[in-house]
Amino acid sequence: MTLLRSHLSGTWQTGSGDGRPLYDAVTGDEVARVSAEGLDLGAALAHGRRTGGPALRELTFHQRAALLKALGGHLREHREELYAVSARTGATLGDSKFDIDGGIGVLLAYASKAKRELPNDTVFVEGAVEPLGRGGSFLGQHVLTPRHGVAVQVNAFNFPVWGPLEKLAPAFLAGVPTLIKPASPTAFLTARLVELIVDSGLLPDGAVQFVAGSLGDCFDHLTGQDLVSFTGSASTAQTLRSHPGIVRNSVRFSAEADSLNLAALGPDATPGTEEFDLFVTALTTEMTVKAGQKCTAIRRAFVPRAHVDAVVEAVTARLASVVVGAPGAEGVRMGALASLDQREEVRRSVKALRDAGRIVFGDPDRVEVTGADADRGAFVSPLLLVGDPDRAEPHEVEAFGPVSTVLPYDTPAQLIDYAARGQGSLAGSVVSADPGFVREVVLGVAPFHGRVHVLNARDAGESTGHGSPLPQLVHGGPGRAGGGEEMGGVRGVFHHMQRTAVQADPDSLAAITGRWVTGAQRYTTDVHPFRRHLEELRPGDCLVAGPRRVTREDVEHFAEFTGDTFYAHMDEAAAAANPLFGQRVAHGYLVVSLAAGLFVDPDPGPVLANFGVDGLRFLTPVRFDDELTVTLTCKQLTPRESAGYGEVRWDADVTRQDGESVARYDVLTLVAKKDA
Repeated sequence: MTLLRSHLSGTWQTGSGDGRPLYDAVTGDEVARVSAEGLDLGAALAHGRRTGGPALRELTFHQRAALLKALGGHLREHREELYAVSARTGATLGDSKFDIDGGIGVLLAYASKAKRELPNDTVFVEGAVEPLGRGGSFLGQHVLTPRHGVAVQVNAFNFPVWGPLEKLAPAFLAGVPTLIKPASPTAFLTARLVELIVDSGLLPDGAVQFVAGSLGDCFDHLTGQDLVSFTGSASTAQTLRSHPGIVRNSVRFSAEADSLNLAALGPDATPGTEEFDLFVTALTTEMTVKAGQKCTAIRRAFVPRAHVDAVVEAVTARLASVVVGAPGAEGVRMGALASLDQREEVRRSVKALRDAGRIVFGDPDRVEVTGADADRGAFVSPLLLVGDPDRAEPHEVEAFGPVSTVLPYDTPAQLIDYAARGQGSLAGSVVSADPGFVREVVLGVAPFHGRVHVLNARDAGESTGHGSPLPQLVHGGPGRAGGGEEMGGVRGVFHHMQRTAVQADPDSLAAITGRWVTGAQRYTTDVHPFRRHLEELRPGDCLVAGPRRVTREDVEHFAEFTGDTFYAHMDEAAAAANPLFGQRVAHGYLVVSLAAGLFVDPDPGPVLANFGVDGLRFLTPVRFDDELTVTLTCKQLTPRESAGYGEVRWDADVTRQDGESVARYDVLTLVAKKDA
C-alpha cells in the first residue's frame, strides 16, 4: 500500500519504513499508510522561516486576502473529489459538506474580513495614540507585526479539512507560514487537500507545508517566534504544552480540547412550545452529524425535572428514524466513526457513563447498518442516556461519538452549578424565550464557556446551530476545553503577530506606522489636496481653510431648515440656565457643515465620494460671532487592490479664533487612482 506523501522544504517526500496503515471507516479496507520516519522536520521549519515567511511578509494584508479568496475558489471547484475521499472517513454527504464547505467558507470569510477590517499594509496599528508627555512631543502606539516563525498546527481526526483551513486562514493573513500535521486516521483526506493547495500554485513557496505521520523531533526545533495550535484530547494537549521545546522557548501554544458541552432547556419551554421542539431537534442533530464526532457536540442535555420524560420520548422517537450505514446508501443519515479504535473508545466511555445513569435509546454493542458490514465498519448506534447530575461521571467522561446524557435540574442556580462541573467547555446552548432566565443562565455559565448560543423562536430561522463554530467568533474555551482561542475574526490574525509598544516623537511614529499623527509634520502646497490622485497624496498633506464667522442668522436658519430647535440653540433663557453653555450656542452639526464648506473643493476631480465620519467629538461650544478655521490633514491611505480607487482618511480639526478646538473627527473619502 502506498505511503502518503509529505510536502516539506518545497518538495514532495515520502517517509521510510512500512508505515502505519489507515483504514476505510466504512469497509475496513486499507486506504494508505503514513510514515514520517527519516523526514527532516527541522529543515522544514527552517524553510518556512527563511522562504515562506519573507514571501508572505512582502505582501500586504489585502494581497494575502486576495490569495485566500483565490484559494477558496480553487478548492470549491474540487469539492466533489474531496467529498468522495471524505466518504471513506465514514462521513455522509452532509457531514462532508460541514467539513469541506465549512473549511472553504472560513477562507472566504477571512478574505472578506481582511479587506474590511485590516489595512492594505504590512503592519497593523492598534488603538489610539497615547500621549506620554504634556507637550505632545513624546507619544506611544501599539503596532502588530508578523512573527518570524512557523505556525505548526496539530489537528484532530474529526475535521480533516475544516481543521487545517480554519487554522491556516488567520496565520496566512498574519504573514506566518504553516506546517500542517493531520491526525493519522483521516490523514488521507487532508493529504488530498494539501495536494490541491500546492498544485494550485497560488501560494508562495514555503507558505504551506504538510507532514503525514508523526511530528518526531519537530518540537525540538521550535523557536520563540514559532506557534503551535493543537486540536484533540485534553491529555494530549497537556503533554504537548509541557514539551521542553515549548517551555524552553516560551512558544505561543493554543489548545482546543475535548469538552462536555451543554444544552439547557428553559422552564418556559414546555412540551408543545416551539422552543421544546427546537431543543429536541438540536440535541438529535448534534448526536448524529459527523456521528457525534464534534468537539462542540452536546454531551450534557440539562432539562427541567418535570420535562425529562417528555424530552426522552421526543428524542428517542427522532433517533429511531435515523438510518445508520454507508455514506451514499439510500436513507442513511448517520455514517461511521473514524476508526474501529474510536468505536472501542466510545464503548469504554459509555460503560463509565452507565455507572451514573441508564441507556434509554440504543445499544453500544449492536447496531443495524445499511449498505455495509457492521463488524468491519466503525459503526455504532446513537446512544441516549438519562444520568444523575450529582454524580461525577456525566461531568468528567466524554464519549466522543453519537452519545448524549439527559440530566435533570430544578433551579437556574442548580443548572449553573452543574454546568461549571464540566470544568470548561467550548460551547453551550440555552433554549428559552424567557429573557430573565436567559440572562441569568448565560451570564452564569459564561465564565466556563468559550461560546454560548441562545435559541428560541425569535432567532431559529437564522441560527447557525449549536455546533457550528463561525470564523467571526472565537472558538475555544477555558479549562478542560484547552484554554485557547481560534478564529474570532481578526483576533485570530493578531494571535499570530507580535504586539509591540512603540514610544517615539510624532514624526518618527508617523514614519513607523505610515499614518500621520498629531504633532507630526504637515505639508501645505498650492494644490488643493482634493485635486490629487491617490498616488499623489502622502500622509501629512494639509489644507488650512477659513475663517468663517458663525452668526445668529446661521444658527436660526439651520434650526428652521433641519427642524433641530433644541433649546440650547433657540431659547435664550433656557440656554442661560444650562451649566454647560450659559448662552445660546451653534449646533454641532452646523459646525461640521460649515467646516465642510471650507475644505471641500467643489469641482469634479479625484475625490469620488465621502463615505463616512469617524470619531466625531464636539469639544468646545461655538457661540455667535465665533470664527471657525478647519485644518484638514491626510492621515492614512488605503489602496484597494482590485479597484480604481482607494480610501483616504483625513484628520479634521475645527478651531475657533483663540485656537481652541471645537470639533475633531476623521473624514473618510474614496479617491481615484491616477490611471483609473
